[in-house]
Formats: sequence, C-alpha cells, structure tokens
Amino acid sequence: MRRWQASLAVIAALLAGSVAQAQTTAQRTAAIASIRSASGASFSPDGRQVVYISNASGSPQVWIAPVSGGEPRQVTRLSDPVQSVAWSPAGERIAYDVAPGGGLNVQVYVAKTDGSEPKLVTAGGEVNNRMMGWTRDGRWLQIATNRFNPTEMDAFLLDPATGQTKAVGTGKGLDTITDVSRDGRLALISRLASRGDNNLLLVDLDTGAETLLTAHKPPAQFAWGEFSADGRRVFALSDVATDLAAFGVIELDAAGKPGPFKVLAKRADAEADNASLSDDGASAVLRWNVAGRSELSYLDTVTGKVTTGPKLPGDLIGGPLFSKDGRQLVLSLTSAAAPTDVWTTDVATAKSVQLTRSAHDGVDLATLVRPTLVNYKAHDGLALSGWLYRPKDAKGPGPVVFIYHGGPEGQSRPSLSTDVQALVGRGISVFLPNVRGSTGFGKRFVNLDNGPLRVDGVKDIKASTDALVALGVADPRRLGIMGGSYGGYMVMAGVTEYPDMFAAGANLYGVVNFDTFFKHTQPWMAAISTIEYGNPATQAEMLKSLSPINKLDRIKTPLIVLHGANDTNVPVIEAEQIVQQLKARGVPVEYVLFPDEGHGWRRLPNRIKSTVTLADFFERKLRPPPAAD
Repeated sequence: MRRWQASLAVIAALLAGSVAQAQTTAQRTAAIASIRSASGASFSPDGRQVVYISNASGSPQVWIAPVSGGEPRQVTRLSDPVQSVAWSPAGERIAYDVAPGGGLNVQVYVAKTDGSEPKLVTAGGEVNNRMMGWTRDGRWLQIATNRFNPTEMDAFLLDPATGQTKAVGTGKGLDTITDVSRDGRLALISRLASRGDNNLLLVDLDTGAETLLTAHKPPAQFAWGEFSADGRRVFALSDVATDLAAFGVIELDAAGKPGPFKVLAKRADAEADNASLSDDGASAVLRWNVAGRSELSYLDTVTGKVTTGPKLPGDLIGGPLFSKDGRQLVLSLTSAAAPTDVWTTDVATAKSVQLTRSAHDGVDLATLVRPTLVNYKAHDGLALSGWLYRPKDAKGPGPVVFIYHGGPEGQSRPSLSTDVQALVGRGISVFLPNVRGSTGFGKRFVNLDNGPLRVDGVKDIKASTDALVALGVADPRRLGIMGGSYGGYMVMAGVTEYPDMFAAGANLYGVVNFDTFFKHTQPWMAAISTIEYGNPATQAEMLKSLSPINKLDRIKTPLIVLHGANDTNVPVIEAEQIVQQLKARGVPVEYVLFPDEGHGWRRLPNRIKSTVTLADFFERKLRPPPAAD
C-alpha cells in the first residue's frame, strides 16, 4: 500500500513538472498575479463564524466561514470592491464599505449576514467616508466623513436601524472614532494634525465636550485607543515617550482629567504595531513589528504583566481580534511565499487553525522565493536596510529592479508580492529598500525626509543601488526602478537625479508635481501633507525644486507609467502631464490607464494585466546580455 501511494506521488510530481514546463512565461506570470487572498476578519457574536474580505471571485467581496470547518460562502457580489467588513455584536447584521470605481468616495452599507436587504447608510456621491466598526452593544456604527467640510473628516455615530446620528467631537480636523465606553457615555477620537502627528481626545457624548488626552510636543503618534472596562483608563500605543513606539496607558481621574502616557510594554528591537482588547477588558493582544516581521504578546491589563504570544506560521500578522468570550483570536497570516489567509488561534493552547485557503492555481508555492535582509549605509552613515529576492539559480551580478514603497510613511516587509515573484520568475533579482522616512524604525527615522530633508531620501536611492552593486548582486548596466504612489515619486526622482543609473523605470500612480498634487488631491489629504512634503503657500520654491516634472530634460531612462482613472489620492493629471511631456521630448514612455481603478488595482483582470505588462517591460529592458564595451 505504501509503495503504491509512493508511486502515485512520483507520478503526480512528474505530471506537475510537465504542466509547469508546458506553461508559457506569460501564463506563469498571469498565474502568479492571480493568487488570491483573504483578510480583515471578525467573529460573529457567538464565535462560531468569521466574516472577512476575499478576492476569491476576482474582486474583494464579503465572505463568511464557519470556525469549525466547512465551505466559506460569498455574501456580496458587487461590481465595486469592498474594503472592510465588521459583524455587529448585536446579532445578524454586518456593515461593509464599498469603494466605487476603486476611488476614495467610499460608502458604507448594512445588510443581513446572508447579504440580503443591503442599506446605504452614508450620503453617497463624491463624499469620502471611513467606517471604524460597531460599538460594543451593536447599536451604533462609527463613521467619519468629509461631507460637511472637504478639508476635514467629521466623526459621528449612526444607528442604521433608525438613521439617527450623533456627532462626536467638534469636527476641527481629521477625526476618527477609536472606541466608545461600555456605558455609552464617552468616546475616544483620534485627531490627525499632520501625517506623523495626532492626538487622542475624550468626548462626552451628552455634552459634546472634549478633553485632550495626549498633550505633547510634535511630532508623536497615538494609536489603538481603547477604554478599560470601567472607563477609567485608555490603552494606546505611542512613540511620545520612546523612539520606537511602545504600548501604554493613560489614567483618568474621577473628573476625567488624564495623566501622562505610561509605558507598559516596550522592546529595544521592535515597534508597537497594533493591539486589541478583549471584551471584558482583562487582556490585550499586542502586535510587534520586529525588523519587518510580526510577533504577538499578551498584556494582563490588571497586573501589567506581558507574556509571549503564540508562534504562528507566517511572517506578517493582520489583526488580531478576540472572540466575544476572549477564548479565540482571529487574524490573517502571510509571508513572501504564501497567500494571505484567515486563521484562528486558541488563546489558552496556542493551537492555530487555517480557515481559508486562497487559490494559487498554476503556482507551486515551493518555487516562490523568500527574501534576505540586507543592511547598508546611506551617504551620511545612516543605517538603511532592504529585502533582497534572488532567483534560485542566480550567480554573480545580474539585473535588479529596485522597488520603493508608498507612503512615504510605509515599510517594505516580507509579504507576498506578485510583482516581485513575477520578476524573480523572469530571472530578475528584486530589492525593496526601506530608506529614511520609512515606518518601523522609530520616530526619528520616519521624520528624516520631511520637507527640505527629502533630498536626503532621494540620495538614499544611490546608496541602495551602490550597496547591491558592491555586494556583487547588481550589474550596474541592468538596473530598474519601480514604485507606486510615493514610490512612483521615488522612481521619477531617481531617473531625474541619476539619469545614467537606470536602464528602465516603472511609475505606478506616482506624484511628479507637488503643485498639481496639492491642487487636485482630496482637500483633506492636502491639509495633512504640508509637514511631510512642504506647504505650497509658504514653500512653493522648495516644492518646485523637489518636483521631477521640472527636471524632465535630464531623463534618459525608458519609462512605463500606470495609473487609475478614478484615483482621487494622486489624481491622473500626475500621469498625464509626465507622459505628454516625455513624448513631446522623444523620451521612450509607455502608458497604461485603468478606467475602472483608483489608487491601486483591485480587479483581477487589471492585476494580471499590470503584473504581466511590468514583467514584460523589465525583461525586455534588463534581461538581454549587455552589449560589449
């Protein structure tokens, strides 16, 4: 019997190898681009089911799966992508938000858990909305909107059953609700002053009075924000007292006056990343960012004791959230060679169970490449790092594509990137730098590229390429550069500041002109970006000097530009002006416009087209052997 099984296994392996060999390069790339994902899960009130977002159907939609095992079922079948979903603690209702055309005019719906009787609860149209989930009693939805002032986000509670709304806070900034006390008297809001700086405020829901909880000298960030069970403490994470963000608490006296932020848990090797409180308030699960990978620990909120959390089979953790009884966690897991999927973990035993198995038809996950972390120095000695993906048979210097993350307050981490794996599958190494301005490395590091300091962040492009050349990985004649959003800005900065460095560049929905960006992006986005980039009212000349559009005469690098027509974050004018001007100058440039996408691609056909197009582009430009000198 065992010999027969072994023979079948050998035959299956041979057949799999034959199928893989029969695939064309384009088919393999399309298969990689088609890998599905599942994430953003929350429990039903009884803990027996989870609701989550999956693109199994080709577009992100709402799904529900039983915790005990069994087939998931699709709940929504909308023409537009769903961003997030939350199960009401009160019973058989879910709330989800939809991004029409992939843009920022997100709208919120409430429906039964079978998807029936969907009800639009936001204003519709061009209004931007954010959903922050339900209050613990399941009566109210927590929402923010720019309906009343396009330069702000106003927070409010909404009863979907009656349509009643209740304003939360004065609406004097970009407000989001982080929690409502168990007795329904108080709310916590986060008010964003600028990118990288915010406050938590206590709001009396009867009077509307606000109390500032986090007075500080900017910049500092405060996140998480949940009440203790008795409403006398506020748990949060912050970098106000440390360079690397830590977990802590703000004590409130009988009158609601706050004490200072008191650190409860910190690490010298990791940043506090996210957290969630159990329903009874007795325990919190803490998520750490450890050099890009995720780890969990538990906090006893009574004693302050921190214990090690479960070891999970993935590099990055999404969530986690407790079940109502506090016995389970639901989370998502992924790594560079595995799709994102939903898991549950037993808090007492640490046993983890995979609930979803995202499709990867035509892709043997064992063939995907895992990265190694590379450390190097910037021009001024600043420590930098990045993730290197190399083809398994790579030897000596070869083609390398440098992919810069968006943000700029973002971080390249070892998650599954279909673009990265597609390029590696074409024999091209990929390096994902975390240059100054990236998150995950402390408050000082993330602010090192603000305003006029951006020139140093651009200089990190040269430091990154020099490091890979020095390692013997990169052939200096076959370098590519790629990035989306702010990463697209870095692409255009790279090919203008270093016109002889790159043989090819791919700009995905990137900023090229700070003047037009500030004029055409969402007003609330412009309002919070003046510290990060510069104030167009007072620093126009600096912004002009930092804008690649004003240095197009330097460009020699063949480029490809991809953009979504419905992008209201980085509007399509950013792509159009650079494509038009480069064509007028005779610089090789290709342009791909997705008419049904916004800031990034969510529909499967578009994701496939983008990945195949990019892989083909870089293979044409970088893979052929360099001409003899």
